[in-house]
Amino acid sequence: MTELLKIVMLDPHLLRKDIDAVSRGLAKRGFELDIERLQSLERQRKEIQVRTEELQAERNRQSKAIGKAKAAGEDIEPLRAQVACLGDELKSSQARLEEIQEELDEFLRGVPNVPHESVPAGDSEDDNEVIRAWGELEVQDFVPKDHTTLGETLGLIDFEAATRIAGSRFVVMTGAIARLHRALIQFMLDVHTREHEYVEINVPYLVNPDSLFGTGQLPKFAEDQFHIEKQDLYLIPTAEVPVTNVARDAIIDSEKLPLKYVCHSPCFRSEAGSYGQDTRGMIRQHQFEKVELVQIVRPADSYRILEELTDHAENILQQLGLPYRVVVLCGGDLGFSAAKTYDLEVWLPSQRRYREISSCSNFEDFQARRMKARWRNPATGKPELVHTLNGSGLAVGRTLIAIMENCQDENGHIHIPEALHPYMDGMTVIQ
Repeated sequence: MTELLKIVMLDPHLLRKDIDAVSRGLAKRGFELDIERLQSLERQRKEIQVRTEELQAERNRQSKAIGKAKAAGEDIEPLRAQVACLGDELKSSQARLEEIQEELDEFLRGVPNVPHESVPAGDSEDDNEVIRAWGELEVQDFVPKDHTTLGETLGLIDFEAATRIAGSRFVVMTGAIARLHRALIQFMLDVHTREHEYVEINVPYLVNPDSLFGTGQLPKFAEDQFHIEKQDLYLIPTAEVPVTNVARDAIIDSEKLPLKYVCHSPCFRSEAGSYGQDTRGMIRQHQFEKVELVQIVRPADSYRILEELTDHAENILQQLGLPYRVVVLCGGDLGFSAAKTYDLEVWLPSQRRYREISSCSNFEDFQARRMKARWRNPATGKPELVHTLNGSGLAVGRTLIAIMENCQDENGHIHIPEALHPYMDGMTVIQ
Protein backbone atom coordinates (compact mmCIF):
# COMPACT_ATOMS: atom_id res chain seq x y z
CA MET A 1 0.00 0.00 0.00
CA THR A 2 1.41 3.41 -0.98
CA GLU A 3 0.49 7.02 -1.59
CA LEU A 4 -2.64 5.97 -3.47
CA LEU A 5 -4.32 5.26 -0.17
CA LYS A 6 -4.65 8.98 0.42
CA ILE A 7 -7.83 8.76 -1.65
CA VAL A 8 -9.31 5.76 0.13
CA MET A 9 -12.33 6.34 2.36
CA LEU A 10 -10.84 4.29 5.20
CA ASP A 11 -7.85 5.19 7.35
CA PRO A 12 -4.78 4.69 5.08
CA HIS A 13 -2.55 4.09 8.10
CA LEU A 14 -4.80 1.24 9.20
CA LEU A 15 -4.74 -0.26 5.71
CA ARG A 16 -0.96 -0.04 5.54
CA LYS A 17 -0.52 -1.43 9.04
CA ASP A 18 -2.95 -4.36 8.92
CA ILE A 19 -5.18 -4.80 5.90
CA ASP A 20 -6.20 -8.22 7.21
CA ALA A 21 -7.69 -6.55 10.30
CA VAL A 22 -9.66 -4.21 8.03
CA SER A 23 -10.89 -7.20 6.08
CA ARG A 24 -12.03 -8.96 9.25
CA GLY A 25 -13.84 -5.83 10.41
CA LEU A 26 -15.65 -5.47 7.10
CA ALA A 27 -16.60 -9.15 7.20
CA LYS A 28 -18.53 -8.34 10.39
CA ARG A 29 -20.93 -6.38 8.24
CA GLY A 30 -21.03 -9.01 5.49
CA PHE A 31 -18.64 -7.20 3.14
CA GLU A 32 -15.84 -9.24 1.58
CA LEU A 33 -12.80 -7.09 0.83
CA ASP A 34 -11.02 -8.38 -2.26
CA ILE A 35 -7.49 -7.91 -0.94
CA GLU A 36 -5.89 -9.66 -3.91
CA ARG A 37 -7.55 -7.33 -6.43
CA LEU A 38 -6.79 -4.26 -4.34
CA GLN A 39 -3.12 -5.13 -4.05
CA SER A 40 -2.91 -6.09 -7.73
CA LEU A 41 -4.35 -2.74 -8.80
CA GLU A 42 -1.99 -0.94 -6.47
CA ARG A 43 1.04 -2.81 -7.82
CA GLN A 44 0.04 -1.92 -11.38
CA ARG A 45 -0.50 1.70 -10.42
CA LYS A 46 2.88 1.92 -8.73
CA GLU A 47 4.73 0.32 -11.67
CA ILE A 48 3.10 2.60 -14.22
CA GLN A 49 3.66 5.68 -12.07
CA VAL A 50 7.36 4.87 -11.72
CA ARG A 51 7.64 4.35 -15.49
CA THR A 52 5.77 7.61 -16.15
CA GLU A 53 8.13 9.53 -13.87
CA GLU A 54 11.16 7.95 -15.57
CA LEU A 55 9.87 8.94 -19.02
CA GLN A 56 9.17 12.46 -17.83
CA ALA A 57 12.68 12.80 -16.42
CA GLU A 58 14.26 11.38 -19.58
CA ARG A 59 12.26 13.69 -21.82
CA ASN A 60 13.35 16.68 -19.72
CA ARG A 61 16.97 15.55 -19.94
CA GLN A 62 16.76 15.13 -23.72
CA SER A 63 15.09 18.51 -24.12
CA LYS A 64 17.98 20.16 -22.29
CA ALA A 65 20.40 18.23 -24.51
CA ILE A 66 18.69 19.71 -27.58
CA GLY A 67 19.31 23.19 -26.25
CA LYS A 68 22.98 22.50 -25.66
CA ALA A 69 23.44 20.82 -29.06
CA LYS A 70 21.74 23.71 -30.84
CA ALA A 71 23.97 26.22 -29.05
CA ALA A 72 27.02 24.18 -30.14
CA GLY A 73 25.83 24.17 -33.75
CA GLU A 74 25.28 20.41 -33.81
CA ASP A 75 22.63 18.48 -35.72
CA ILE A 76 19.62 18.27 -33.37
CA GLU A 77 17.24 16.27 -35.57
CA PRO A 78 18.17 12.88 -34.06
CA LEU A 79 17.56 14.31 -30.60
CA ARG A 80 14.23 15.81 -31.70
CA ALA A 81 13.15 12.38 -32.94
CA GLN A 82 14.09 10.80 -29.64
CA VAL A 83 12.14 13.43 -27.66
CA ALA A 84 9.10 12.97 -29.92
CA CYS A 85 9.24 9.21 -29.36
CA LEU A 86 9.56 9.73 -25.60
CA GLY A 87 6.60 12.12 -25.71
CA ASP A 88 4.39 9.53 -27.39
CA GLU A 89 5.39 6.87 -24.88
CA LEU A 90 4.83 9.31 -22.00
CA LYS A 91 1.31 10.15 -23.19
CA SER A 92 0.48 6.45 -23.44
CA SER A 93 1.86 5.81 -19.96
CA GLN A 94 -0.07 8.75 -18.47
CA ALA A 95 -3.29 7.54 -20.07
CA ARG A 96 -2.79 4.06 -18.65
CA LEU A 97 -2.01 5.52 -15.23
CA GLU A 98 -5.29 7.46 -15.30
CA GLU A 99 -7.19 4.28 -16.24
CA ILE A 100 -5.68 2.29 -13.37
CA GLN A 101 -6.22 5.18 -10.97
CA GLU A 102 -9.91 5.42 -11.90
CA GLU A 103 -10.37 1.64 -11.59
CA LEU A 104 -8.80 1.72 -8.15
CA ASP A 105 -10.82 4.78 -7.12
CA GLU A 106 -14.03 3.05 -8.17
CA PHE A 107 -13.09 -0.04 -6.18
CA LEU A 108 -12.32 1.99 -3.05
CA ARG A 109 -15.47 4.12 -3.30
CA GLY A 110 -17.52 0.97 -2.82
CA VAL A 111 -15.83 -0.06 0.42
CA PRO A 112 -18.00 0.74 3.49
CA ASN A 113 -16.86 1.92 6.90
CA VAL A 114 -15.33 -0.55 9.34
CA PRO A 115 -17.68 -1.26 12.30
CA HIS A 116 -16.62 -0.19 15.78
CA GLU A 117 -15.39 -3.07 17.93
CA SER A 118 -18.50 -2.82 20.14
CA VAL A 119 -20.89 -3.49 17.22
CA PRO A 120 -22.46 -6.95 17.64
CA ALA A 121 -22.09 -9.59 14.96
CA GLY A 122 -25.16 -10.49 12.92
CA ASP A 123 -26.63 -10.64 9.44
CA SER A 124 -29.90 -8.67 9.65
CA GLU A 125 -32.19 -6.58 11.87
CA ASP A 126 -33.18 -9.80 13.63
CA ASP A 127 -29.70 -9.83 15.17
CA ASN A 128 -29.83 -6.29 16.56
CA GLU A 129 -29.49 -6.08 20.34
CA VAL A 130 -32.01 -4.29 22.56
CA ILE A 131 -30.18 -1.93 24.94
CA ARG A 132 -33.09 -0.48 26.92
CA ALA A 133 -36.81 0.22 26.76
CA TRP A 134 -38.89 3.11 28.07
CA GLY A 135 -42.61 3.48 28.78
CA GLU A 136 -45.43 1.08 29.47
CA LEU A 137 -47.18 -0.81 26.69
CA GLU A 138 -50.81 -0.19 27.61
CA VAL A 139 -53.22 -3.04 27.00
CA GLN A 140 -56.20 -1.41 25.32
CA ASP A 141 -59.66 -2.90 25.85
CA PHE A 142 -60.51 -2.29 22.21
CA VAL A 143 -58.89 -3.17 18.90
CA PRO A 144 -56.63 -0.22 18.04
CA LYS A 145 -57.01 1.24 14.56
CA ASP A 146 -53.97 1.93 12.42
CA HIS A 147 -53.10 5.52 11.53
CA THR A 148 -54.49 5.17 8.01
CA THR A 149 -57.94 4.14 9.23
CA LEU A 150 -57.92 6.77 11.98
CA GLY A 151 -56.94 9.59 9.62
CA GLU A 152 -59.34 8.63 6.87
CA THR A 153 -62.23 8.15 9.31
CA LEU A 154 -61.58 11.60 10.74
CA GLY A 155 -61.45 12.96 7.17
CA LEU A 156 -58.04 14.53 7.82
CA ILE A 157 -55.75 12.24 5.80
CA ASP A 158 -56.34 11.71 2.09
CA PHE A 159 -54.18 9.27 0.12
CA GLU A 160 -56.42 9.27 -2.94
CA ALA A 161 -55.98 13.01 -3.44
CA ALA A 162 -52.21 12.64 -3.05
CA THR A 163 -52.19 9.91 -5.69
CA ARG A 164 -54.05 12.16 -8.12
CA ILE A 165 -51.66 15.02 -7.42
CA ALA A 166 -48.38 13.10 -7.48
CA GLY A 167 -48.67 9.34 -7.32
CA SER A 168 -48.49 6.55 -4.77
CA ARG A 169 -46.61 6.93 -1.47
CA PHE A 170 -47.63 10.54 -0.92
CA VAL A 171 -50.22 11.99 1.46
CA VAL A 172 -52.45 15.04 1.89
CA MET A 173 -53.05 16.08 5.52
CA THR A 174 -55.63 18.69 6.46
CA GLY A 175 -57.08 20.41 9.51
CA ALA A 176 -56.02 19.23 12.95
CA ILE A 177 -53.70 16.49 11.63
CA ALA A 178 -51.81 19.01 9.48
CA ARG A 179 -51.60 21.28 12.51
CA LEU A 180 -50.37 18.45 14.73
CA HIS A 181 -47.70 17.66 12.13
CA ARG A 182 -46.57 21.31 12.20
CA ALA A 183 -46.72 21.40 16.00
CA LEU A 184 -44.37 18.42 16.21
CA ILE A 185 -41.79 20.18 14.06
CA GLN A 186 -41.90 23.34 16.17
CA PHE A 187 -41.82 21.35 19.42
CA MET A 188 -38.78 19.33 18.33
CA LEU A 189 -36.89 22.42 17.17
CA ASP A 190 -37.65 24.23 20.42
CA VAL A 191 -36.52 21.34 22.61
CA HIS A 192 -33.27 20.82 20.70
CA THR A 193 -32.37 24.53 20.56
CA ARG A 194 -33.49 25.51 24.07
CA GLU A 195 -32.74 22.39 26.09
CA HIS A 196 -30.01 20.63 24.10
CA GLU A 197 -28.22 23.74 22.79
CA TYR A 198 -28.23 22.97 19.08
CA VAL A 199 -28.00 25.79 16.55
CA GLU A 200 -30.91 25.82 14.12
CA ILE A 201 -29.80 25.82 10.49
CA ASN A 202 -31.68 26.13 7.23
CA VAL A 203 -30.09 24.51 4.18
CA PRO A 204 -30.77 23.86 0.47
CA TYR A 205 -33.07 20.95 -0.36
CA LEU A 206 -31.16 20.36 -3.59
CA VAL A 207 -27.53 19.26 -3.46
CA ASN A 208 -24.78 18.48 -5.94
CA PRO A 209 -23.20 15.02 -6.41
CA ASP A 210 -20.16 15.96 -4.30
CA SER A 211 -22.40 16.52 -1.28
CA LEU A 212 -24.03 13.10 -1.61
CA PHE A 213 -20.63 11.50 -2.15
CA GLY A 214 -19.34 13.22 0.98
CA THR A 215 -21.91 11.63 3.27
CA GLY A 216 -21.87 8.26 1.50
CA GLN A 217 -25.11 8.19 -0.53
CA LEU A 218 -23.21 8.20 -3.82
CA PRO A 219 -22.21 6.25 -5.75
CA LYS A 220 -23.61 3.16 -4.03
CA PHE A 221 -27.18 4.37 -3.46
CA ALA A 222 -27.77 6.36 -6.62
CA GLU A 223 -31.02 4.53 -7.40
CA ASP A 224 -32.53 5.68 -4.09
CA GLN A 225 -32.12 9.37 -5.03
CA PHE A 226 -34.37 11.71 -6.99
CA HIS A 227 -32.08 13.20 -9.63
CA ILE A 228 -32.71 16.41 -11.60
CA GLU A 229 -30.65 15.56 -14.65
CA LYS A 230 -30.57 18.93 -16.40
CA GLN A 231 -28.90 20.72 -13.48
CA ASP A 232 -27.22 17.57 -12.09
CA LEU A 233 -28.77 18.20 -8.68
CA TYR A 234 -30.44 15.80 -6.26
CA LEU A 235 -33.37 16.22 -3.88
CA ILE A 236 -32.02 15.56 -0.40
CA PRO A 237 -32.76 12.13 1.11
CA THR A 238 -32.14 13.65 4.57
CA ALA A 239 -30.90 16.95 5.99
CA GLU A 240 -27.80 15.04 7.09
CA VAL A 241 -26.43 15.60 3.58
CA PRO A 242 -26.45 19.41 3.31
CA VAL A 243 -25.87 20.03 7.02
CA THR A 244 -22.82 17.75 7.31
CA ASN A 245 -21.41 19.20 4.09
CA VAL A 246 -21.24 22.61 5.75
CA ALA A 247 -17.84 21.35 6.97
CA ARG A 248 -16.67 20.15 3.57
CA ASP A 249 -13.25 21.44 2.47
CA ALA A 250 -12.96 23.38 5.74
CA ILE A 251 -10.48 23.51 8.61
CA ILE A 252 -12.38 24.27 11.82
CA ASP A 253 -10.78 25.96 14.80
CA SER A 254 -10.59 23.71 17.85
CA GLU A 255 -12.48 26.13 20.10
CA LYS A 256 -15.50 26.03 17.77
CA LEU A 257 -16.01 22.29 18.27
CA PRO A 258 -18.37 20.63 18.68
CA LEU A 259 -20.58 22.09 15.97
CA LYS A 260 -24.17 21.20 16.89
CA TYR A 261 -26.86 21.74 14.28
CA VAL A 262 -30.57 20.99 14.20
CA CYS A 263 -32.42 21.21 10.92
CA HIS A 264 -36.00 20.67 9.83
CA SER A 265 -36.40 19.65 6.20
CA PRO A 266 -38.45 17.58 3.81
CA CYS A 267 -36.74 14.39 2.67
CA PHE A 268 -37.13 12.67 -0.68
CA ARG A 269 -36.43 9.01 -1.38
CA SER A 270 -37.32 6.86 -4.34
CA GLU A 271 -37.71 3.83 -2.02
CA ALA A 272 -36.94 1.38 -4.81
CA GLY A 273 -38.39 -2.04 -4.18
CA SER A 274 -41.43 -3.36 -2.33
CA TYR A 275 -41.91 -3.15 1.42
CA GLY A 276 -45.12 -5.13 1.95
CA GLN A 277 -47.50 -3.48 4.41
CA ASP A 278 -45.28 -0.39 4.54
CA THR A 279 -46.57 0.66 1.12
CA ARG A 280 -49.89 1.40 2.84
CA GLY A 281 -50.17 4.59 4.84
CA MET A 282 -47.38 6.92 5.92
CA ILE A 283 -44.70 4.50 7.16
CA ARG A 284 -42.59 4.64 4.00
CA GLN A 285 -43.14 7.49 1.57
CA HIS A 286 -41.34 9.30 -1.22
CA GLN A 287 -41.66 12.61 0.65
CA PHE A 288 -41.57 13.02 4.42
CA GLU A 289 -40.18 15.42 7.01
CA LYS A 290 -37.57 15.11 9.71
CA VAL A 291 -35.88 17.17 12.35
CA GLU A 292 -32.23 16.16 12.01
CA LEU A 293 -29.40 16.46 14.53
CA VAL A 294 -25.81 16.75 13.25
CA GLN A 295 -22.66 17.09 15.33
CA ILE A 296 -19.11 17.67 14.06
CA VAL A 297 -16.66 16.88 16.82
CA ARG A 298 -13.13 16.11 17.95
CA PRO A 299 -12.32 12.42 17.38
CA ALA A 300 -11.66 11.75 21.07
CA ASP A 301 -15.20 12.90 21.93
CA SER A 302 -17.27 11.14 19.29
CA TYR A 303 -18.43 8.05 21.19
CA ARG A 304 -19.38 10.07 24.26
CA ILE A 305 -21.31 12.40 21.97
CA LEU A 306 -23.03 9.45 20.25
CA GLU A 307 -24.57 8.59 23.63
CA GLU A 308 -25.47 12.25 24.19
CA LEU A 309 -27.07 12.67 20.77
CA THR A 310 -29.08 9.46 21.23
CA ASP A 311 -30.30 10.76 24.59
CA HIS A 312 -31.45 14.00 22.91
CA ALA A 313 -33.58 12.03 20.45
CA GLU A 314 -34.95 9.84 23.25
CA ASN A 315 -35.94 12.94 25.22
CA ILE A 316 -38.44 13.91 22.53
CA LEU A 317 -40.18 10.55 22.81
CA GLN A 318 -40.19 10.76 26.60
CA GLN A 319 -41.74 14.23 26.63
CA LEU A 320 -44.43 12.97 24.26
CA GLY A 321 -45.01 9.90 26.45
CA LEU A 322 -44.45 7.43 23.59
CA PRO A 323 -43.15 3.95 24.50
CA TYR A 324 -39.93 3.03 22.71
CA ARG A 325 -36.81 0.93 22.86
CA VAL A 326 -33.18 1.46 21.85
CA VAL A 327 -31.33 -1.15 19.82
CA VAL A 328 -27.71 -1.26 18.69
CA LEU A 329 -27.46 -2.37 15.08
CA CYS A 330 -25.47 -5.49 14.28
CA GLY A 331 -22.79 -5.45 11.59
CA GLY A 332 -25.10 -6.80 8.91
CA ASP A 333 -27.72 -4.06 9.48
CA LEU A 334 -25.27 -1.17 9.69
CA GLY A 335 -25.48 1.68 7.15
CA PHE A 336 -22.73 2.08 4.56
CA SER A 337 -20.99 5.03 6.24
CA ALA A 338 -21.65 4.26 9.90
CA ALA A 339 -19.20 2.79 12.39
CA LYS A 340 -21.92 2.36 15.05
CA THR A 341 -25.66 3.06 15.11
CA TYR A 342 -28.41 3.09 17.70
CA ASP A 343 -31.98 2.85 16.39
CA LEU A 344 -34.88 4.21 18.41
CA GLU A 345 -38.00 2.16 17.79
CA VAL A 346 -41.42 3.44 18.82
CA TRP A 347 -44.33 1.15 19.72
CA LEU A 348 -47.19 0.96 17.20
CA PRO A 349 -50.28 -0.70 18.74
CA SER A 350 -51.90 -1.57 15.39
CA GLN A 351 -48.85 -3.63 14.38
CA ARG A 352 -48.06 -4.88 17.89
CA ARG A 353 -44.42 -4.15 17.25
CA TYR A 354 -41.72 -1.51 17.52
CA ARG A 355 -40.84 0.49 14.42
CA GLU A 356 -37.80 2.65 13.72
CA ILE A 357 -38.29 6.36 14.35
CA SER A 358 -34.66 7.50 14.58
CA SER A 359 -31.16 6.29 13.74
CA CYS A 360 -28.27 7.85 15.66
CA SER A 361 -24.87 7.13 14.12
CA ASN A 362 -21.18 7.81 14.58
CA PHE A 363 -19.37 7.85 11.24
CA GLU A 364 -15.98 8.48 12.85
CA ASP A 365 -13.77 10.02 10.10
CA PHE A 366 -15.36 8.13 7.18
CA GLN A 367 -17.49 11.03 5.93
CA ALA A 368 -14.85 13.59 6.92
CA ARG A 369 -12.25 11.90 4.71
CA ARG A 370 -14.63 11.99 1.74
CA MET A 371 -15.45 15.65 2.44
CA LYS A 372 -11.96 16.77 3.54
CA ALA A 373 -13.54 18.14 6.72
CA ARG A 374 -10.83 18.90 9.27
CA TRP A 375 -10.05 20.67 12.53
CA ARG A 376 -6.80 22.20 13.70
CA ASN A 377 -5.45 20.19 16.62
CA PRO A 378 -3.84 22.69 19.04
CA ALA A 379 -1.53 19.96 20.35
CA THR A 380 0.16 19.59 16.96
CA GLY A 381 -0.92 22.72 15.11
CA LYS A 382 -1.82 20.50 12.16
CA PRO A 383 -5.17 19.86 10.44
CA GLU A 384 -6.75 16.49 11.27
CA LEU A 385 -10.02 14.86 10.24
CA VAL A 386 -13.07 15.55 12.39
CA HIS A 387 -15.63 12.92 13.37
CA THR A 388 -19.24 13.35 12.23
CA LEU A 389 -22.46 12.14 13.84
CA ASN A 390 -26.13 12.50 13.07
CA GLY A 391 -29.52 11.30 14.21
CA SER A 392 -33.20 11.96 13.59
CA GLY A 393 -34.65 13.99 16.36
CA LEU A 394 -37.20 12.80 15.17
CA ALA A 395 -38.82 11.61 11.93
CA VAL A 396 -41.93 13.81 12.02
CA GLY A 397 -44.34 11.61 10.07
CA ARG A 398 -43.57 8.51 12.12
CA THR A 399 -43.91 10.51 15.34
CA LEU A 400 -47.33 11.66 14.12
CA ILE A 401 -48.28 8.04 13.41
CA ALA A 402 -47.12 6.96 16.87
CA ILE A 403 -49.20 9.66 18.55
CA MET A 404 -52.29 8.80 16.52
CA GLU A 405 -52.06 5.11 17.37
CA ASN A 406 -50.87 5.29 20.99
CA CYS A 407 -53.15 8.16 21.98
CA GLN A 408 -56.41 6.98 20.40
CA ASP A 409 -59.51 5.99 22.35
CA GLU A 410 -62.24 3.51 21.56
CA ASN A 411 -64.16 6.18 19.61
CA GLY A 412 -61.25 6.86 17.28
CA HIS A 413 -60.46 10.21 18.92
CA ILE A 414 -56.81 11.21 19.29
CA HIS A 415 -55.69 12.72 22.59
CA ILE A 416 -52.85 15.17 22.05
CA PRO A 417 -49.82 14.77 24.36
CA GLU A 418 -49.61 17.51 26.97
CA ALA A 419 -46.22 18.72 25.71
CA LEU A 420 -47.90 19.74 22.44
CA HIS A 421 -50.86 21.63 23.94
CA PRO A 422 -49.10 25.04 23.74
CA TYR A 423 -48.54 24.42 20.00
CA MET A 424 -52.16 23.44 19.29
CA ASP A 425 -53.88 26.65 20.45
CA GLY A 426 -55.64 24.88 23.29
CA MET A 427 -56.80 21.84 21.32
CA THR A 428 -56.39 18.67 23.39
CA VAL A 429 -58.38 16.11 21.37
CA ILE A 430 -58.80 15.53 17.65
CA GLN A 431 -62.31 14.19 17.08
